[in-house]
Amino acid sequence: MKKLINNPNNVVEEMVEGYATAHPDYIRQLPENKRSLVTARETKQDKVGILIGGGSGHEPAFMGYVGEGMADGVAVGNIFASPSPEPILEVTKAIDKGAGVVYLYGNYAGDVMNFGMAAEMADMEEDIEVGAALASDDVASAPVQEKEKRRGIAGEFFIYKAAGAAADFGYNLGDVVRIAKKANENTRSMGVGLTPCYLPQTNEPSFQINEDEMEIGLGHHGEPGIEKGKLETADRVADRLLGDILDDINISKGDDVAVLVNGLGSTPKMDLYIIYRRVDQILKERGINIYRSYVGNYITSLEMGGCSITLMKLDDELSKTVDHAVDCPMFVQK
Repeated sequence: MKKLINNPNNVVEEMVEGYATAHPDYIRQLPENKRSLVTARETKQDKVGILIGGGSGHEPAFMGYVGEGMADGVAVGNIFASPSPEPILEVTKAIDKGAGVVYLYGNYAGDVMNFGMAAEMADMEEDIEVGAALASDDVASAPVQEKEKRRGIAGEFFIYKAAGAAADFGYNLGDVVRIAKKANENTRSMGVGLTPCYLPQTNEPSFQINEDEMEIGLGHHGEPGIEKGKLETADRVADRLLGDILDDINISKGDDVAVLVNGLGSTPKMDLYIIYRRVDQILKERGINIYRSYVGNYITSLEMGGCSITLMKLDDELSKTVDHAVDCPMFVQK
């Protein structure tokens, strides 16, 4: 696998530097820690701050979602690894406007530990109130009876959207956390892997798969899925992914949903729209209304081949957050 990099050990720092210098009207780096990025635009006093973060390699997540209508700051980790508590704390201090800060991150052991430590430090050292909501939307990662063990994948995008809107609406910290958790509870995702990504430090594949195979339920870091088999047609893949999602969540005829067909890095939009076409057909057959749709690379895994499908069941409150305008370097919604 060929990559346009310099020293493999410097890829994160050089990426973040390039990103910050490319979008100075959106983003600024904090001087204490170059992996701490905050919005360059002034935010209102007494607005709840939204802090997101996670490992690099998922671009446009996570730093691409700092901007108006979504996050106020981001802590950047190594590739596929949680940021340490220090940059999380630095961002917390920078974005606190007196109403507290909400942490949004995926349900991974490293993130749970490091964001938890940063929250304790913010409380003890800075007297900043911190709330948190974890993404756990991947139906393949644990059975429904053990939902608390599920990892966060592309559904994190909808949680950022919901929490960012709630903070803009002027909700207090408790209500922003409640809406973020509600968004997570109403969101389900399922993915398929076709080809691995290659980590810059090793240039080795993240997992092994034959040219004629696919893996259902593969994680965003190459975690094993639930089933490996021969590559199927787009319609058959969509049927399987969406079928597992609909079996896991209570969505009925007449309900509204937001749909995300997310690419993992190297899958062309041609393929993603073919998948979306089948998703639209299935939901229409069931009488489920697509309120808003998103198709493209939203949370990737370097150059991994494959995609995921995400549904978020909507009510009036969540529909309002989905409709909220966003202006970020890598995502704009009017």
